[in-house]
Amino acid sequence: MKLRIGEILVQKGLVASSDIQSALEEQSKTGKPLGEILVQRNLISEKDLLLSLGEQLQIDYIDLKKTKINSEAIEAVPVKLVTHYNIMPVEINDGGVLTIAVNDPFNPWPLDDIQVNLGYSSRIVLACRQDIRDAIRRHYGVGADTVERLLKLEEESLSGDETTLVDESTEILSENEEHGAQDVTVVRLVEQILQEAVRRNATDIHIERGRESLAVRYRVDGLLADAQLPEEIRYLAPAICSRIKIMSGMDIVEKRLPQDGRSNMKIDSNEFDLRVSILPSRHGEDIAIRLLPVKRLFRMEDQGMKPEHMEIFKKLIQAPHGILFVTGPTGSGKSTTLYTMLSQINSRNRKTITVEDPIEYEIPGITQIQANTAINFTFARILRNILRHDPDVIMIGEVRDAETAEIAIQTALTGHLVFSTLHTNDAATGVTRLIDMGIEPFLISSSVLAFVAQRLVRLICPKCKTEVEHDKFEYWKKRLEGKIKTPPQKLLVGKGCEACNFTGYLGRTALYEILIIDEEIRKRILNKATVEEIKNTAIRQGMSTLWDDGCEKVADGLTTYEEVIRVIG
Repeated sequence: MKLRIGEILVQKGLVASSDIQSALEEQSKTGKPLGEILVQRNLISEKDLLLSLGEQLQIDYIDLKKTKINSEAIEAVPVKLVTHYNIMPVEINDGGVLTIAVNDPFNPWPLDDIQVNLGYSSRIVLACRQDIRDAIRRHYGVGADTVERLLKLEEESLSGDETTLVDESTEILSENEEHGAQDVTVVRLVEQILQEAVRRNATDIHIERGRESLAVRYRVDGLLADAQLPEEIRYLAPAICSRIKIMSGMDIVEKRLPQDGRSNMKIDSNEFDLRVSILPSRHGEDIAIRLLPVKRLFRMEDQGMKPEHMEIFKKLIQAPHGILFVTGPTGSGKSTTLYTMLSQINSRNRKTITVEDPIEYEIPGITQIQANTAINFTFARILRNILRHDPDVIMIGEVRDAETAEIAIQTALTGHLVFSTLHTNDAATGVTRLIDMGIEPFLISSSVLAFVAQRLVRLICPKCKTEVEHDKFEYWKKRLEGKIKTPPQKLLVGKGCEACNFTGYLGRTALYEILIIDEEIRKRILNKATVEEIKNTAIRQGMSTLWDDGCEKVADGLTTYEEVIRVIG
């Protein structure tokens, strides 16, 4: 006699008999499947449930993350059918039998539909619901079903231009979501592109027009990666651009000039501020979208600082006056460091004002001002006026010119604590950068507290990290000699997995180089010493360079030697 699923779960020790009884009582009231109730109550994992169901029904379970999907099977089953039933074709064997991964083995409709409309006999295997969705997105492309149905709507329309599609996107063109349907609109398609970016932890989205193509790329951990999209999406490029213009407050008609806009929207369960820029290109309009979470905690512990660096930072931000410069190229995390410092000293007994272009994150309790060069509301002009508001702390998004640099330094000399950024390759170069702007060395030596250079390196994926091979280990170990205190016994690398999109890296951390302006460095600055002389003096006094910090993070198993080379050069 075949055991029921509840009995199998109890027999395996996965669920207590009392939990089964309680779930059966709910089942009698709601009609939900017993397994679904147990999973919703977190009494059992979906995988364990499917394994037990497979044992009961004699159906195999597969892990779609580790299973190679046959391209012939994907081509055989249209995306409309796949997304409607949430199934994933896996392979077609020599006998023409199609293997389908399903989550609900009791639903006969997918197999009947495939038999009637495609002519394939099928066998089913079991897979987790989210794994099926991820596989669909990976192999059919983001928004593939929406693209297919939109193009069908366009064909059926008397006028299939972009205006029609955008107008249709404001209408309700969807079935009840309980039946598994999605909105057939350009709005829905843009949402899917944004959702995929958030799912992959992207900071930017690039939508680029080609002669016969539309490419979408996500910047993840500092590097761009192509999004998997159906080729037919190129026909919807004008409609996608128009929708993004509408949601970010741009002129939908203007296509000859660059435009900038902003939008605030909820993606999944989080709220994001979208900074949108549109640039006319040879084959249409290219779009760049910066994704900034509205709510974000800024903590020093999350920035990758060594304990000694953290102590230096804490002393610097508690100084009564002076200016602290954070240096590095675009995208090196300078703004995040500034926001972290502001968050650490933000209190009701201090007045803090920031001047930014643009304002990236909102911090409660701080007055944040957006510069606007179009109306001559520049950094320098704002700085002249905010001193009348009696600030204790001022943050200047970036010192770009001599006038701003001079006012910032004069502000620091008159008893204010100032934070700002410079674009230089290392900390010592910050001195010569200011001198090149026309700032006198004696002003730099008497006002600047420190120059902090930083870079962002990718972290080894924690889910697929493994020890490097012997030859590579010996090579890395030799390179690290003299840069770290203790030679490492092992070094790690990411071999690539689903979690890190097979890159071997997941997340980023910062490398720091902190040049404290002490008496010895002041003498060097006043004597107009070269960058090398200033840097060497700081190293002799114990400064840890970007290379030193990078090598220590390699030895600690946080990143790789190749990654440090890629970022620092």
